[in-house]
Amino acid sequence: MHAVNAITLAGLTLLALNTAHAIELNDQFALTVTPMLTSDYRSSGISQTLGDPAAQLDVMLSHVSGAYLGAWTSNVEFGYDWENDDDYGTRQEIDYYAGYYWQITDAISLDGYYNKYTYPGESQFNGGDIYLTLDAYGFFIGGKHSVDTDENYFNTYVGYRTQLPLEVGLELRYENVDQKDDVFFNADYTQAEQDYNNWEIKLTRDMVGATWGLSYIDTDLSDAECASFSGYDDLCSATVVASVSKAF
Repeated sequence: MHAVNAITLAGLTLLALNTAHAIELNDQFALTVTPMLTSDYRSSGISQTLGDPAAQLDVMLSHVSGAYLGAWTSNVEFGYDWENDDDYGTRQEIDYYAGYYWQITDAISLDGYYNKYTYPGESQFNGGDIYLTLDAYGFFIGGKHSVDTDENYFNTYVGYRTQLPLEVGLELRYENVDQKDDVFFNADYTQAEQDYNNWEIKLTRDMVGATWGLSYIDTDLSDAECASFSGYDDLCSATVVASVSKAF
């Protein structure tokens, strides 16, 4: 859960501010509409669709000052609700966000925003996060802190992005997710962890009018720890995720 990927949003913000593939409403505002298809919706390394594909859409309005706001949505699938002996009622995540992107120099930028995530039919999952990402010379570092929720997690991430030969983009990301509570249990529930790590290696290339992506994603959660947190033991293991998107 918990939504718009900070690095993805930073890229969308830069795209809109450059207006290379944005709809220029006037000399102050631009609108960017980005549909995406992905073979699995992974958030911090954990599948939000039980490993199934997802259709996603981002709509962002940006101002030349660097301010922006938008909405993002994706289908989700959380499977069986063991406590209520029923399937979870929600099939969609809808996020609303607002922030500010500061291009300090040609090589250094700072992006901060608030993201409100909602799940129609399952409001107990609703909440909000505050993101802050510093990008310098291709390296980035940032954090995400929970607000508007009973949870009290904190994520930190670092990474690097560059352009390879043949116009292939490379992004490396490593993230620590700290839930601030014992929520990742071993098989017999005698030991528990409060945090875990996840990482991603992603290649992208623009072809035939769209951006194509291929990612390797993994976490250090065991099958038992994954099951104790998500209800399934196969949503946190290594996987390859393919995606295609187009910005208008």
